[in-house]
Amino acid sequence: MDLITALYSNLEQVNCWDKTITLNRNEYLTLAGTMDTNVYYIETGSLKISIILDDCEHIVRFGYRHNFIAALDSFITHTPTDFYIQALKKTTIKVIHKERYLEFIRSNSNHQSLWDSLLQNLILQQLEREKDLLIKSPKERYIRVLQRSPHLFQEIPNKYIATYLGMSPETLSRLKKS
Repeated sequence: MDLITALYSNLEQVNCWDKTITLNRNEYLTLAGTMDTNVYYIETGSLKISIILDDCEHIVRFGYRHNFIAALDSFITHTPTDFYIQALKKTTIKVIHKERYLEFIRSNSNHQSLWDSLLQNLILQQLEREKDLLIKSPKERYIRVLQRSPHLFQEIPNKYIATYLGMSPETLSRLKKS
């Protein structure tokens, strides 16, 4: 059982969820400048996490079915987030408040170990993302993401993947055809 499935199963066993919400396409879960310390589990749909700099959107991460997502900067520092989290299609999400989540994690050494492993994986994924951005060739960036996350191309529209990869949708389309 993978880490995400294990964590979700453990949360389900003790019914830790505070509520379930549904977002319509393009609806925001979180806005930059707001406090959001919740942890979310995506039952259906997909979301993007982005930051807007100089009127230009930069997508830093995606969330899709059977994954957890959070405004991690706000979760960790308990300050307003710099990020927007927006539904890319109709999305159903289970919500757990930070206090309840941390109580659950701290209640059992296996839960704590699971959380630590998830955070370590997240850090490694972000490092891979940083490497991707440093690679000069769009083709190399595309190949790396395709190898690392092939499911991304089934879950997320191409225009958002192109933004995530730092290229135009036309460039991504040409790369996918070649």
